[in-house]
Amino acid sequence: MDRTALADFLRRRREALQPKDVGLPAGARRRAPGLRREEVAALAAMSADYYTRLEQQRGPQPSEQMLGSLARALRLTNDERDYLFQIAGHNPPAPVAAATHVAPALLRVLDRLSDTPALILSNLGETLVQNRMADALFGDKSGYTGLARSEIYRWFTDPSERLRYPEDDRDRQSRAQVANLRAAYGSMGPRSRAGELVRALQKASTEFAELWDRHEVAKRFEDHKILIHPELGPIELDCQVLFTEDQSQALLVLTAPPRTEGHEKLQLLAVLGQERFATP
Repeated sequence: MDRTALADFLRRRREALQPKDVGLPAGARRRAPGLRREEVAALAAMSADYYTRLEQQRGPQPSEQMLGSLARALRLTNDERDYLFQIAGHNPPAPVAAATHVAPALLRVLDRLSDTPALILSNLGETLVQNRMADALFGDKSGYTGLARSEIYRWFTDPSERLRYPEDDRDRQSRAQVANLRAAYGSMGPRSRAGELVRALQKASTEFAELWDRHEVAKRFEDHKILIHPELGPIELDCQVLFTEDQSQALLVLTAPPRTEGHEKLQLLAVLGQERFATP
């Protein structure tokens, strides 16, 4: 671990960012350039004291998980992320782990979406990051581990996952989930995480196994759907999707036309937020 290089790199990357770059208000006049230390700490879900000690060359060696959070908070490119890991005394993430590093281009768009639900997914349906409105609509997805991080896996193994959709739309959603996984499987191969997910679901779900044998392949670029919120009831929304160049990640943005019931419910969701709808 090169403490001097790590401290200098973190400080310079922090100073190179402006609040608007990460979706934060500018606030009162700032004496120092860039983000404040406590703002970076909040974005990385760590204590301000811990982050401050890293910049002051007196903190403990950060874990790989902590470095991943810092890379996301500082909007690092893949090369910058690998450098961060190296100077912190770790090997750069393997391709499997690197796939969960949020694409900075998508993150910049997400940072500017505060009035409508938006989230970034991997090609295996793993929620990598979501904004406040998505938290309020879907609940916090950050606590899932292992195969359960994939919404595709949860769809076929956890009945509660389907409660967000009307009963008459669930068969269509099942086919779409399998078609999306088939596309990922084709690009990643049978020995990849996609292959692991397929094999686990073939054992766990007869429905999945039957749909998998159909060999349907599709990526949803846009969709019209009804989501059922536990408090607000059905919300009719349009879903637009923006993919990275390699198709490994996608930004989902959910909107409703102005002056519709769906739009009014999204406005109510924005006001109430997680204070009322937080997942236990």
